[in-house]
Amino acid sequence: MGENTEALADFDGEVRCEAPNNRLDKFRGALSYKENKYSLDNEKILLRGCTLRNTEWCYGLVIFAGQDTKLMQNSGLSAFKRTNIDRLMNVLVLWIFGFLVVMCTVLAVGNSVWESYKGYYFQVYLPWIHKPPNSSFSGFLMFWSYVIILNTVVPISLYVSIEVIRLGSSFYIDWDTKMYYPKKNTPALARTTTLTEELGQIQYIFSDKTGTLTQNIMIFNKCTINGKMYGHARDFSGQRADITAKTEKVDFTFNSMADLKFVFYDHSLLEDVKICDPKVHEFFRLLSLCHTVMSEEKQKGLLVYQAQSPDEGALVTAARNFGFVFQSRTPETITVVEMGETKIYELLSILDFDNVRKRMSVIVRHPDRKLYLYCKGADTIVFERLNSSSQQLRDITTSHLDEFAGDGLRTLVLAYKELDEESFENWQKRYQEASIALENRDEQLSELYEEIEKDLKLLGATAVEDKLQDGVPQTIQTLSKANIKIWVLTGDKQETAVNIGYACNMLHEDMKKIFIIEGSSSEEVRVELRKASATMKEQDQAEDEVISIKQPKKQFFLPEEHVDGEYGLVINGDTLAHALEDLEVEFLKAACLCKTVICCRATPLQKAQVVELVKKYKKAITLAIGDGANDVSMIKAAHIGVGISGEEGTQAVLSSDFSFAQFRYLQRLLLVHGRWSYLRMCRFLRYFFYKNFAFTFVHFWYGFFCGFSAQTVYDEWFITLYNLVYTSLPVLAMSLFEQDVNDRWSMAYPQLYEPGQLNLYFSKLAFVECIIHGVYSSLVLFFIPYGALFEAVRDDGKTVSDYQSFALIAQTCLLVAVTLQIALDTTYWTAINHFFIWGSLAVYFAITFTMYSNGMYLMFPTSFPFIGTARNALNQPHVWLTIFLTAVMCVLPVILVRYLKGELKPTFSNKLRYKICQMKILPPKQAISRLKRPSARRSAYAFSHQRGFGALITSGKNMRIRTIGLIPSKTGASSNVDKQK
Repeated sequence: MGENTEALADFDGEVRCEAPNNRLDKFRGALSYKENKYSLDNEKILLRGCTLRNTEWCYGLVIFAGQDTKLMQNSGLSAFKRTNIDRLMNVLVLWIFGFLVVMCTVLAVGNSVWESYKGYYFQVYLPWIHKPPNSSFSGFLMFWSYVIILNTVVPISLYVSIEVIRLGSSFYIDWDTKMYYPKKNTPALARTTTLTEELGQIQYIFSDKTGTLTQNIMIFNKCTINGKMYGHARDFSGQRADITAKTEKVDFTFNSMADLKFVFYDHSLLEDVKICDPKVHEFFRLLSLCHTVMSEEKQKGLLVYQAQSPDEGALVTAARNFGFVFQSRTPETITVVEMGETKIYELLSILDFDNVRKRMSVIVRHPDRKLYLYCKGADTIVFERLNSSSQQLRDITTSHLDEFAGDGLRTLVLAYKELDEESFENWQKRYQEASIALENRDEQLSELYEEIEKDLKLLGATAVEDKLQDGVPQTIQTLSKANIKIWVLTGDKQETAVNIGYACNMLHEDMKKIFIIEGSSSEEVRVELRKASATMKEQDQAEDEVISIKQPKKQFFLPEEHVDGEYGLVINGDTLAHALEDLEVEFLKAACLCKTVICCRATPLQKAQVVELVKKYKKAITLAIGDGANDVSMIKAAHIGVGISGEEGTQAVLSSDFSFAQFRYLQRLLLVHGRWSYLRMCRFLRYFFYKNFAFTFVHFWYGFFCGFSAQTVYDEWFITLYNLVYTSLPVLAMSLFEQDVNDRWSMAYPQLYEPGQLNLYFSKLAFVECIIHGVYSSLVLFFIPYGALFEAVRDDGKTVSDYQSFALIAQTCLLVAVTLQIALDTTYWTAINHFFIWGSLAVYFAITFTMYSNGMYLMFPTSFPFIGTARNALNQPHVWLTIFLTAVMCVLPVILVRYLKGELKPTFSNKLRYKICQMKILPPKQAISRLKRPSARRSAYAFSHQRGFGALITSGKNMRIRTIGLIPSKTGASSNVDKQK
C-alpha cells in the first residue's frame, strides 16, 4: 500500500500491540469488547471485529505515529491469575497490620500512663540505662518494642505454607491414576500450583463442543427401512442383546471397496441387501446419490471422502459398506458401484439446503432412463410432503424415530418419487428461468422446490450418533447436581449444538421451555430477552422491567435469582454480537435464569467475551475447558482454564492451568481434588490464624501486669521454635491429607461441593471468628496459669510463682491447647498425622528439658537462663492439673459449638459422615450407563443452517476433469468446506 492510502484490515480475535521505546504507553493486550477505541496522536484503532483504520498495513506491521508496532491476532498477554483466597488474604493481612498498630498503641499509651503514675517507684526493678525525658517518649519507645514482640500476629510464614500446600495438591492431580488416559498415555497435569483450591469453588463452566464434549466422529448407528428397524445386536433367538466386546460384527469382506473402520452389529440388514430387497436397495441408493460429498480414489478401491459435514460422510460411508459405493462425480453425473456393478446416474438438478428448507433433494436419471427425485431432511419437514399412501408407514417410522431420539441419536428421514418426463421438462425450463432471474430469485426457486418436492414416498430414516466422549452425559449430570452451571460455547451450527445438548442431557423434554434467541437487531434481541426473562419470572409485562446497561461508577454484581422449573437458552453468533455490545446485562440476567445456555456460531473472541461478562457481573468463579486453538482466548479469560489434549494439537493445553485427555475427568478434578484442596486450605487458614492470635495475645494481656515494659511471656527459644518446629508440621500434615469423606463418596454425592461455591469455610466472617477464638484462648492461657501460680508453692514449700515457671507453664498450656485443637480439626487420620501431631508435642518436651538443663546453662549461660525450670515446675501435680484445665477450657467451647451445630443445624457433610459411621460401607462404584432422555425427534441436519454446495458442484468450479471419463480428482472442496466451517 502507498504511504498515504487508508488501510483497512479486519481481524477476529484479541489484539495485542507492542511498540518500541514505549511509545504506545503500555497498550492493553486483550482489549475487551467495551474498550473499542484507543487514541494515539490522532490515530485511532476501532475494534469492531478488530478493524484498523488510518494505518499502514504491510506484512504484519502496523505503523502508529511513525513507530513500528507488531500486531498479533488472538494473542493476548497472559494474565496473572490469583485466587479469591489470595485476594482475601491481602485484605486480611492489612487488617492484621491495623490490628497490630492498635494493640501497640494501646500498650504504648498504657506505658505512658504507667510511667507517669507508677514508674518512679519501680526504678529499682526496671531501671532505665538512659532515662527518657518524659513518659510520652517512653510510650513512643514501647510502641516500637511491642511492634517487635507482637509481630508474630502478622502471618509472615503463611504464604510459604500456602505454596507448599498448593504444591502438594498439584502433585496429587499429577499422580492420580484415575485421571490417566492409557490409550494415549496421557496423565492429568497441573500446569500451575496457585489455583488448586479455587477448583473447589467453580460455579460456571464454559465448554467447547467439538473435541471436548464430542469426538467429532459421526457413526451410522441405526436405521428404519419400510417399517423395519435395523441396528440392534441380536442373539441366536432373534432377541435384542447388549453390545459387548464379544458381540459379532457384520462382515463386509464381500465388498472390496468397503471401509474397514465401519462397524455395524445387525446382520439382518446385510442379509436384506444380499437378497435384493427393493426398498433396502432404494434406501442405500438414495444415500449414495443425495449428497454433496466429493471423492478421490488414491488407490484401486481405496476411496477418500471429503464431506461438507461429518453427517454426510457417515451416511455415504454406510451406503458404501452395504454395497452402494459412491465412486466419483462430475457436474453432470454421479458414478455408483452397486453390488459390484458400476452405474452412472445423470445428475439433472440439486435442490440445495438452506436454513428454512431443512432438506436437500437431487433429481437423477437412472441408467434405464427413468427420472427419480431423492430427498432427505428433517422429519417434520419431509412428513409434510408425503403422499397419503405413506400414512401407515409414517406412523411406524415415527415410533422408530422416537426411540432413536430417546437414545440421543440424530435422525434424518428419506423419501423419493418417480417423475414424469413431460412434467419434469416443464419444471426444468421454469427452474432455469428462475435461476437467472434478476429479481426475487430465491422466492421463485423456493416455489419451484415446493412444487416438485411433494407426493413423496417414504423410504425410512437414518440415525447417526455424534459420538460423545466417554462419560460426558454422566459427568454433566453429576456437575449439575453440584449446582454448577454449564454453558456450551461453540463455533458449530445451531442444530448441531442443540442435538449435542440433548445427547448430553443438558437439554431435555422436562424443561419448561427452551428459548431460541435469533433477533437480527439490537431491539429485536432486547424484546426476545425480556420476553424470556418475563416468562421465567412469570411476569406479565417484560417491558415494565427497566434495566440500565450504562457502566456504573462503582462495580456492581448481579444478585443470584432462582425460578421455578428448568429452562434452556440458545443464541447464535450474530445475535450474540448484539447482546454483548448493547445488551450485556439483559442477556446475562436472562441466561443466568436458565439451567443450560448454548452459544452457537461463536467466534473465539465472543467466547472470551461471554466469560468476561460473567466475571464482570457475577460474583462467581468460572472455568473454561476446550481442546483447540480457537478456545485459547476463552481459557485465558476464565479464572481457571482446562485444556484437553485431543485431536486438535496442544495450543489449548499450553494455555491452560490444568490439562487431561477426557472431559469426564473434569468431575474428579472438581468434586475430589478441587473440593479437598479448598477444604484443606480453609482449615489450614482457620487454624493458622487461631494459633497465631492465641500465641500473640498472651503478650498483650501480660503487658498489663509487667508495667507495659515490653517483657515477653515466653522463653525466647520457644518464640523462635513455635512456628518453626512445634506447630508447623501438624498443620502441614492436616493440610496435605485432610478429607471429610473419601473420593468415592465425594463423587457419589456432588452436593458436598456447594459449600465451596458459597465460601462457607473461610471468609471475612470466619476470620473474625478466628480472632474471637484466639482472644478467648489467650485469656484462658494467661489468666488460669496466672491464678493457679499466684501464691502457689511446691511440695517442699518453695515458691513456683516466679517469672520463669509462669513462662514455662503458659507456653506448655499453649502448645497442649493448640495440639488438641488441631486434633479436633483433623477428621482423616493417617500415620503421618499421628506422628507429626503427637511427635511435635514430644519434641517440645524433649527440647524443653534439654534447653533448661544444667549442661546447656553451663555452656551458654546467657542464651539458656531457664536452668532447672522444667524439672522443678513440671514435677508438681497442680501444674499438670493447671495444664489440663487450661487445655480443656480452650477446646470446650469449640466442642460445644460444633455439637450444637451438628444437632440443630447439620450440614450435608455432617449428615453424610454420620451415615457413613452408621453403615460402615463404601458407596457403589459409578456405573457408566447410557442416559436416556424423553423422546423428542431431532433433525440430523447439522448442516442445514447454511446453504449447501449444490450450485458449486453443478457449476464444476470446484473440480478438475482429469480424464475423458469425467472422473474427478482431489478438488478444492475441502478448502471450501473449511472456509464455510
